[in-house]
Amino acid sequence: MQRTATPRFATRMDAVQPSAIRELLALGADPSIISFGGGYPDASLFPRDLLEGVYRDAIRDPSGDALQYAPSNGLPKLRAQIAALMAQDGTPCGPEDVLVLQGSQQGLDFAAKMLVNLGDVIVVEDPTFLGALIAFAPSQPRYAAIPVDADGMDMDVLEATLATTPQARMIYTVPDFQNPTGVTLSLARRHRLIDLANRHDLIVVEDTPYRHIRFTGQTMPTLKSLDTQGRVIHLGSFSKILVPAMRLGWAVAAPQLIEKMGLLKVAADTQTSTLNMAAASLFLDRHDLQAHIATLRAAYRQKKEVMLDAIRLHFPQEVTVTDPEGGLFTWARFPDGFDATAFMRDHALPEARVAYVPGGTFFATTPQPNHARINFSAPSEDRIRQGIEALGRCLKSHI
Repeated sequence: MQRTATPRFATRMDAVQPSAIRELLALGADPSIISFGGGYPDASLFPRDLLEGVYRDAIRDPSGDALQYAPSNGLPKLRAQIAALMAQDGTPCGPEDVLVLQGSQQGLDFAAKMLVNLGDVIVVEDPTFLGALIAFAPSQPRYAAIPVDADGMDMDVLEATLATTPQARMIYTVPDFQNPTGVTLSLARRHRLIDLANRHDLIVVEDTPYRHIRFTGQTMPTLKSLDTQGRVIHLGSFSKILVPAMRLGWAVAAPQLIEKMGLLKVAADTQTSTLNMAAASLFLDRHDLQAHIATLRAAYRQKKEVMLDAIRLHFPQEVTVTDPEGGLFTWARFPDGFDATAFMRDHALPEARVAYVPGGTFFATTPQPNHARINFSAPSEDRIRQGIEALGRCLKSHI
């Protein structure tokens, strides 16, 4: 029998571990289970016919350009179109400031590789986006976790933390409808965050996949638009406003940052799919993206209201949830001592046939197991009502 070699993995792999909730969420993929777990958009809202047209025409173009290699930083026309979208959003930039990414998740990977050495500190929100922690892990950072309230990251705690953390290299934030809590960073705190980054010589990674899915309230300026010293790396995405399968995101940053991220792009995958970039560019040329986004906003706002109404009706009073002004999620807090992971395994899945994302895994330093992220964008309104009612009955039986 041939003996299997034992690989000698690099030490960075020690930090790359499977998520403890992956098995639970795999169970949630069972069609008999109502899943509030994924961060998925509503597939019924995908502009299938329009996408079929642009992909067909891109493939049939006699030049064959859409099937050929492309510049590693992205098709020039698409970069110009993204720059135009940024300008419409109050963040002027040029095509040379844009790097097209294989999803904005790739930008998180590049930022950490570019800025963080073993043992350096990344400042994150507490809780923060689980996917960011996964992307940062191979760089073997330490974390400084800053509490989040209704106005986003607590700037008083951030200021005190930075004063005693000289190893900090980067601040990571989801300022608009934060994943997982759904809260939005206030205008005053946005200005103060930029001031603190300038004062402590830090790069800010601004992750904005949900920014355009606003239901109510006043649109906040991007951190990049407030950037006075070229410190902000702005990450955007087509995944939530077009379709996730295109895997198209972008970074906008100062020239020296974009240049280094571009070198990492070449090393990682040479370039993003030419066909997907060409299709996206044709879509932006021919169709009204803002009208499509308006449709998404209306649909997701209605779903959020359906979910929150059902939660108010069926959940125990001890459970509180956030009321986001946009995005895809609400964030539930259960009584102290409640373990959302154990409850999902032992009760929510087998009894209520409902899945969510247990919240402990979103905390970078000290898990708080009495939380859960609940998605309202993917399920139908009927499934939302059914699932929340079933979960509420289950919670009342066991809390």
